[in-house]
Amino acid sequence: MCCGRSRIAGGARAAAGPRPAQVTFQYTGTTGLTVTQTPSGTAYRFDYPGARLLVDARDRAALARIPVLRIVG
Repeated sequence: MCCGRSRIAGGARAAAGPRPAQVTFQYTGTTGLTVTQTPSGTAYRFDYPGARLLVDARDRAALARIPVLRIVG
């Protein structure tokens, strides 16, 4: 008879779920930039020129349209 460990461990992994895919953007502007109203509902803050942030892949297209942001990974 099973002790229940595998069912508990399996349930914990399933509850956590896969991590959302992410993409890295770099800010190329001259000050700072905050991007809001993204598809995922996340607000992103690039504090300084050259700042890099991991971005939810769902927001990739929206952020790629901003001239001072570029995809770096």
